[in-house]
Amino acid sequence: MSIQLSIKTRRRKTRLAATAITTALVIGAAVGGWASGAAATENGAPTTPFGVFDFGAGMLPPPTPYGAVGLRTNFYSATSVKDGWGNTANSDFNLHVLSVGAAYIKMTDVEVLGAKYGFGGVVPFLDMGGHLTIRTPVGPLNLQSQVFKLGDIQVYPVMLQWQAKNLFINAAAQIQAPTGSYNVNRLFNPGANHWAFAPVVGVTYLTEGGFELSSNVELNINTVNPKTKYRSGIEFKHEFAVGQHVGPVTAGLGGYWYQQITDDTGPGSGTGNRARVFAVGPALSYFEPGMPLVTVHSYKEFGARNRSQGIATALRVAYSF
Repeated sequence: MSIQLSIKTRRRKTRLAATAITTALVIGAAVGGWASGAAATENGAPTTPFGVFDFGAGMLPPPTPYGAVGLRTNFYSATSVKDGWGNTANSDFNLHVLSVGAAYIKMTDVEVLGAKYGFGGVVPFLDMGGHLTIRTPVGPLNLQSQVFKLGDIQVYPVMLQWQAKNLFINAAAQIQAPTGSYNVNRLFNPGANHWAFAPVVGVTYLTEGGFELSSNVELNINTVNPKTKYRSGIEFKHEFAVGQHVGPVTAGLGGYWYQQITDDTGPGSGTGNRARVFAVGPALSYFEPGMPLVTVHSYKEFGARNRSQGIATALRVAYSF
């Protein structure tokens, strides 16, 4: 009986290790400028993506000769913008974003602070479109945009993985470079046009019976957008998943909490105008040793403040070589 449990536990841990390649893949649901007072962070857009992590958030891929690659497709749609009190803003709004992110992670046998060292990166492409109609005293103002361009590339020069019995912890330094397409006069922009730096910590706890708790926390520190002289405040992101492993399948719930914790600075930034949103929904993954990992989730946002509120659905495929 104990031997059988050990085999099942190793199988679950192998599946979780493959899950971790998706830790760097992007949502790409950047949202562009709308009516003043209905958005926080510059143009109401989160600087870095969220809804990236679910099962296995505390696990990075194992060391392999060639590393691990992943592909993530996400579709985000929103039809409302919420103000600072959670009311729908005085506008007709629609946004849809199809993003595709390619990630690479290379873990090594080099030890740093008792952890395995690795590095990685993500290259996102975004197809963004939508419209915004703002009601004004002199009549409606109609704006629309459609763009398919490169987004902001993320680099992870340091990734560390610790492992204990049933507990997995990783930490990373994330750098997001302003490589994405940006036009100050465009309604929606794939790029933020500024640098962002973030410490990232992930944790996964897995019981012998296959019950999993996973969590990832990130703190974004933004630089000034040189085109607008605007600097978005510090952003806190917590992503989670709770699920049960049954054979090759893991099923449960995932979601995220996004909260801006300091004010923006710069022209038109105001005071106390901070963004927030919660999301939750079903998450499912399938993995057999030697086969690619496939994961899907769909999250519905709620409780939004000073940003859009919508639905995000993601499909991820990952494989270690």
